[in-house]
Amino acid sequence: MRRTRFFRTAVLAFITVLMATAAGRGETTRERVLREGTIVIGISNGAPWGYRGADGEPTGFHPDLVRAAFARLGVTKVDMVIAEFGALIPALNANRFDAIAAGLYISPERCKLVAFSDPDLKLADAALVMKGNPKNVHGYADIAAREDIRFGVGRGSTTAKNASAAGVPQDRTQLFPDIQSNVAALLAGRIDVAAFSAPTVARILSDDNISGLERVMPFQGTGGQDRFGYSAIAFRMDDSDLRDLYNAQLQALKSDGTVAKIMAKYGFSEEETAPDLKSDQLCKGD
Repeated sequence: MRRTRFFRTAVLAFITVLMATAAGRGETTRERVLREGTIVIGISNGAPWGYRGADGEPTGFHPDLVRAAFARLGVTKVDMVIAEFGALIPALNANRFDAIAAGLYISPERCKLVAFSDPDLKLADAALVMKGNPKNVHGYADIAAREDIRFGVGRGSTTAKNASAAGVPQDRTQLFPDIQSNVAALLAGRIDVAAFSAPTVARILSDDNISGLERVMPFQGTGGQDRFGYSAIAFRMDDSDLRDLYNAQLQALKSDGTVAKIMAKYGFSEEETAPDLKSDQLCKGD
């Protein structure tokens, strides 16, 4: 009888410890996403990356990629929070959403703040000017050297970093919170050149509501050469297990052609397919 009573007491104590441990640990983001079947993404409302569609649902290259990856795991709902591009990382780390799906490039600086997935695209910088290229701009070097050229770029973007590295001065650079305001400034004559990723430029020029602009061809990047960026989904540092889960699905989507189909849907070319690199390599600046 004493042995039975002791055994019961020991079992109850063990269960109590397990429950206390679980309660103390709390539910991880990965566990919650899989349990609820919903993931919340942060976007900056800019095409083709991530924006609110006509139906009110998140659409764009990265939302579609996230949707395809997590659907394989039974996560069928993708909700969104819209934030300025430069505010996406702080908002992610403030738990406003679970991942950034907005064309964020991997960089060593950002890798100190977020856990990136493996890259999904390889992209070059591009620039827009008014038709006829009145300032005869063909690269960052021209913008840096000419005091009469006013330059616009996205706040917190890798494009802004590349322009600065090429010597474009801050006093002639206007930083914009989103694609729309940058384009509006160019059309209004407040700036002479606007820089984006190449796919963003292609998307802007395909918009029937925008006219009078042209892409600078050729456009030389930092050091007179193309400087490639690699886009990816960003997760919180504490959610590396969710990132790893996504990476496994991303690899499968690359293998079965789904990534290529989503790329084509949003106007990306085969040349912009990401090479077989891991985020760890790019975080080191390799």
